[in-house]
Amino acid sequence: MRSAHLLLLTLLAFFVGAAPAAGAPPGEFDWPLRPRPAVVRTFDKPEHDWLPGHRGVDLAGAPGQAVLAAGDGFVAFAGEVAGKPVVSVDHAGGLRTTYEPVEATTTLGRRVGRGTPIGTLAPGHPGCLRPACLHWGVRRAREYLDPLGLLHLAPIRLKPVGSR
Repeated sequence: MRSAHLLLLTLLAFFVGAAPAAGAPPGEFDWPLRPRPAVVRTFDKPEHDWLPGHRGVDLAGAPGQAVLAAGDGFVAFAGEVAGKPVVSVDHAGGLRTTYEPVEATTTLGRRVGRGTPIGTLAPGHPGCLRPACLHWGVRRAREYLDPLGLLHLAPIRLKPVGSR
């Protein structure tokens, strides 16, 4: 019976992907767009930092739509990177969320809470077939994580293993 429980927990961690949520207590993060957006492109972590991949998720939005801080923190960056408007927020646990293309309505160093408007969504994200897409990323130190792991999208319910 004990081995069945260990197997179940191992499989659960593998399929749910518990690693991205590490350091993010339940309920502390939420979607950066309202209403809940469609995920247009998922996270695709490269095997090595220098290889191609998709270091975040793309969320369907509308030009001019408010972009919200996904969690409590401080604005670490609000400006342009390679000609694209970007906002980054530092959170507890060494996490940094990044939002692009976002025209900042906030300032560097400002304390923000989950759901605080930080900018407006600009059109023109490469590869987006919608009027606008928000590229939302998260990393801890140099490691990129799947931002959807911050959301705890579905409650995990373990069911008892029946005896035979």
